[in-house]
Amino acid sequence: MAAAAVSSPSYCLRTSDSPRQNSTINYSQLLNVSSHHASTSRPRVAANSHFPFIEIASDISSSSTCSYNNCFTKFKIRENQPRLVYTFPVLLYNNSSSNNIGIDSHSSLPKSNRHFKAAASVNLRSDRHRFPAMADRPTNGAGSSRRLRHVSSVAAPPSKVSRLNAVVLGDALASKEDDLVIPNPDFSAQAHVHSPGKYLEMYERSIEDPAGFWSDIASQFYWKQKWGSPVYSENLDVRKGRIDIEWFKGGITNICYNCLDANIAAGNGDKIAIYWEGNELGVDATLTYNQLLHNVCQLANYLKDIGVRKGDAVVIYLPMLMELPIAMLACARIGAVHSVVFAGFSSESLSQRIVDCKPKVVLTCNAVKRGPKVIHLKDIVDAALADSAKNGTVVDVCLTYANESALEKESTKWVEGRDIWWQDVLSKYPTSCDVEWVDAEDPLFLLYTSGSTGKPKGVLHTTGGYMVYTATTFKYAFDYKPSDVYWCTADCGWITGHSYVTYGPMLNGATVVVFEGAPNYPDSGRCWDIVDKYKVSIFYTAPTLVRSLMREGDELVTRYSRKSLRILGSVGEPINPSAWRWFFNVVGDSRCPISDTWWQTETGGFLITPLPGAWPQKPGSATFPFFGVQPVIVDEKGAELEGECSGYLCVKGSWPGAFRTLYGDHERYETTYFSAFPGYYFSGDGCRRDKDGYHWLTGRVDDVINVSGHRIGTAEVESALVSHPQCAEAAVVGVEHEVKGQGIYAFVTLVEGVPYSDDLRKSLIMTVRKQIGAFAAPDRIHWAPGLPKTRSGKIMRRILRKIASRQLDELGDTSTLAEPGVVDQLIALADS
Repeated sequence: MAAAAVSSPSYCLRTSDSPRQNSTINYSQLLNVSSHHASTSRPRVAANSHFPFIEIASDISSSSTCSYNNCFTKFKIRENQPRLVYTFPVLLYNNSSSNNIGIDSHSSLPKSNRHFKAAASVNLRSDRHRFPAMADRPTNGAGSSRRLRHVSSVAAPPSKVSRLNAVVLGDALASKEDDLVIPNPDFSAQAHVHSPGKYLEMYERSIEDPAGFWSDIASQFYWKQKWGSPVYSENLDVRKGRIDIEWFKGGITNICYNCLDANIAAGNGDKIAIYWEGNELGVDATLTYNQLLHNVCQLANYLKDIGVRKGDAVVIYLPMLMELPIAMLACARIGAVHSVVFAGFSSESLSQRIVDCKPKVVLTCNAVKRGPKVIHLKDIVDAALADSAKNGTVVDVCLTYANESALEKESTKWVEGRDIWWQDVLSKYPTSCDVEWVDAEDPLFLLYTSGSTGKPKGVLHTTGGYMVYTATTFKYAFDYKPSDVYWCTADCGWITGHSYVTYGPMLNGATVVVFEGAPNYPDSGRCWDIVDKYKVSIFYTAPTLVRSLMREGDELVTRYSRKSLRILGSVGEPINPSAWRWFFNVVGDSRCPISDTWWQTETGGFLITPLPGAWPQKPGSATFPFFGVQPVIVDEKGAELEGECSGYLCVKGSWPGAFRTLYGDHERYETTYFSAFPGYYFSGDGCRRDKDGYHWLTGRVDDVINVSGHRIGTAEVESALVSHPQCAEAAVVGVEHEVKGQGIYAFVTLVEGVPYSDDLRKSLIMTVRKQIGAFAAPDRIHWAPGLPKTRSGKIMRRILRKIASRQLDELGDTSTLAEPGVVDQLIALADS
């Protein structure tokens, strides 16, 4: 945009006044308009440096109307008024035949108020700026239109934006929907999915022709034998019989071969597969794809030698050493079914899983250091094996890796005849191992869900569909390129570590960072030290960690370069908008798109996720569904809701990565996931779809508090609390209330250095009243120096409910907590 002569107290930025119907809609520019108060030291958040900007030093009042057919945004300048602070992005939608932005000026603006900068002109006719509207493309008729209605809004920008807010950490939004972060045109130009039009083209085919769509992708992998017909079969309706999902049945393949051998055959044998970063500074290691294959084959040969065969279970209880993904891949290579148990679970929890799947062998290590703390894993395994033996399951072999940085071999408790040192035997085995070819529907792994009551649920994933789906979601959701260095902070004990530490990245031939330690050890700058050290370009983590680091302040982030970052990601729970904005602004320097992914252990891979570069993001929204996924929002009776709505999130139809059953309990599988709303997979999550079609996850439906008849999602209250500039993190639970039925009890962690006070407590409550309503105001604010979390960052709300209701003798097992001492701190502060 060329600089124009600004010559009037009143000027406008507008598009041509001659729109044409059904023309291509472009996101023309993002303009950051700001004025700053002369007497304030409040920093102005930098806009994306790739966008042109205008600065006007004056008092600004604004009004905006935007539509597909016309855009006219006017700023009235009043002279001789105090300068106020306004920082907000202004988005111009261009739908004119000329594809021009004009700056109209009329008469002279006094030189004293002329503080105007404009970037060079932008060619809006360039294809990289064109985001085709759905109206420009033919569809397959009315049926197709109905099936695609839940994504049709992605074809164009929001049709009416009443107010666009700045991306400023701590500022509460009038509405979450009023914040938009626009893709950088240069980024979009190189993205796998560069526009809404491209997304809709691919998405429509994935829904209208799932067999053809997924067959084309699956053909890019190695299959010993191609699948038969049909490509998939499904029944998701309990009224029609047994729930059954199959993809690529009859296809013969091996996921380990596709992760390792295929990449080596493609010439990537000397490429780094794993950068391993130890708990202590300066302790690290690397493995190339060639070296990784050698290690995998040695373990695979050992497992075969002790009698492990196709279909046998192997329990893996390891920390984030390189041996953990090695063990997973070794099992997959010989057709064994691995069950990784998070190395933080108690001996009782581990024993339950051993009894359920009856493994031939347990793989573990003697100990691990997590920050300054030593965790004696072998002791936990010993207790679990003793307990499982009492319950009829005897395991004859415990292969133990000697992690001598945490504990010397001589200090490790040992059971002769059962326990074997990993390093002592594996070096004797060959570095090549024949592949066990398996059917696409043969089991790959069992993963037991955590935090459930009663018997753990053994989620079973099979090989072919999971392989195709995790590889594809990784490629597109992170816009993966071969030059990327990728780091997911999750542990392989959870589904994220399966799909997006091991299988998804390695199926794409990626370089992966594996971190043994804690993100705040030796200080809270450790993550960014690792990012700079390995030139990490894709960083995927949990909102809990984001909020924790946010609490420590910006300086521990900004002291590091982070210039290598180009994509950020969020997983595990809905990320509240203020944490999203901090992640975007501070960690990503306002230049890295955030893939805020929604999925579950059961889904195998992402179901709803932004695709970087494809469409504008709204902080806190998971946006739109991935290819092949048909999300629907239903009411209590199972009726699908249209347009703007809130309800229960279900999925219509299957996708390749879906789990097939709960191990040994198919009836529970059907009852838990398919009986509540027959014909759909029920996620157990609540969801809101806004007027622009964006999806907002509101948390588990069992995390809903019924206050005087108002159903209030805990995530909504937590998001409001965290929007307060002095609140770092919050967790909300329901407690019995003699008048309202249930009351809202909020545990609040403050920003570092902020003292507790009654005034702050009142301010937090008022924040919730203002953003949601008086009915949602917390009845109690409980100060929390920290929250009880697992090592993966999951908040243990069961414990918070017990503390809130003063049922302290029913706290249960707290051994999986990263910091068990937090529970005593919360109890001590219960009456403060």
